[in-house]
Amino acid sequence: MGKKIGIVLAAGQGKRMKSKLYKVLHPVCGKPMVGHVVDMLEAVEADRSVVVVGHGAEAVRSYLDERVEYVMQEQQLGTGHAVLQASELLAQEEGVTFVVCGDTPLIRADSLEAMHRLHVESGAAATIMSAVLDQPQGYGRIVRDQHDLVQKIVEQKDCSEEEAAIQEINTGTYCFDNRKLFEALEQVTNDNAQQEYYLTDVISILQSQGETIQAYVLDDIRDSIGVNDRVALSQAEQWMRQRICETHMRNGVTIQDPSSVYIETGVEIGMDTQLLPGTIIKAGSKIGEQCVLGPNTEIDQSVVGDGCVIKQSVITESSLGHQVQVGPFAYIRPGSTIGNNVKIGDFVEIKKSVIGDGSKVPHLSYVGDAEVGSGVNIGCGTITANYDGMNKHVTRIEDGAFIGSNSNLIAPVTVGKNAYVVAGSTITHNIDENGLAIARARQTTKPGYAEKLRQRKQKS
Repeated sequence: MGKKIGIVLAAGQGKRMKSKLYKVLHPVCGKPMVGHVVDMLEAVEADRSVVVVGHGAEAVRSYLDERVEYVMQEQQLGTGHAVLQASELLAQEEGVTFVVCGDTPLIRADSLEAMHRLHVESGAAATIMSAVLDQPQGYGRIVRDQHDLVQKIVEQKDCSEEEAAIQEINTGTYCFDNRKLFEALEQVTNDNAQQEYYLTDVISILQSQGETIQAYVLDDIRDSIGVNDRVALSQAEQWMRQRICETHMRNGVTIQDPSSVYIETGVEIGMDTQLLPGTIIKAGSKIGEQCVLGPNTEIDQSVVGDGCVIKQSVITESSLGHQVQVGPFAYIRPGSTIGNNVKIGDFVEIKKSVIGDGSKVPHLSYVGDAEVGSGVNIGCGTITANYDGMNKHVTRIEDGAFIGSNSNLIAPVTVGKNAYVVAGSTITHNIDENGLAIARARQTTKPGYAEKLRQRKQKS
């Protein structure tokens, strides 16, 4: 059968995007469009993948790195010209070549595999991925013969009245017999109004040589969407979000309102987890089983264990153990590790810290650059003062310690095992195991003095 080869057309500048970012690098559900396309080629086990780059070539190379090979299209002279740039790399290969646009992020591996099967089983020289649209205006029409094979592709401007009524359109994705593709490309001319070399001309060349041309009709027209502007980008985002949510729901995740939940690609979610409205889970995150996330919660590149409840909070580049409660309105910043059965309450910020099993930071506290042991209670309004204006320092709170409300722990400092910090203290020295520390100014009370102050204010 030969090799499977992928050619990704990614040289266009994308002027209609009106952006400084190269078109195929615009993200859909957290991943650049060209990344989705390359993922799909990897899923169908392509032996070689070649990306045709032009404008923004270095940015594409930087993103895809060594996952693919590259060829440069210096001048934008049409799709046929773009594919021809891969001739030196691929022309002598035996096998089937997929030609896919880098701005078609919704195309699925299943669809490409089905097209490949039709192509191979029918002995076709070329197979076009087509779709049936209720309103096909603006697209090239697929004209079939009496044997249901493709006779030709007719562009909208060239359609007769009968051809314009055809609803089957060319999506711009193909597979070819590799050798026949490059042999036909050598015959393509730019004898047209745009003076460009069109890949569609290969179809008519192969047809004239008596080759079989097939068309595979998509069962989901969403696969065919190409992103040329921000409106289409938004549509692609919406459809991919819908697909992602449907996949998770079929795998046992409850999503109350999929239209209000945003899950990026590559996220893992365990069974019986519930996602409430306003939940955002970004790429690189893994959520355990039987969790409740939301409403209005964001998880970014983080691991969340089983049975966690996270309300109206943000967790970034951190890990949570099992049975953790977070929020409402908590912020767990990068580099934090939260143990099992921990409570992180309302208006608490954790930064680059370790919180041991069973510890509690119930409300209104900042814990930064800290190592907190197991079974620790950190009272309301506690602050680990980790920054001296030049360097960050570590606060260590050992197992079983109790930190009273409104305490300041001035790092570097260690609170020993089972030690007790009295509320309102500012701790600047280490506390031994089982020690009690009180560090606050002695209170002075002057009876009746408040009335004297009020009288002074009235006279002034």
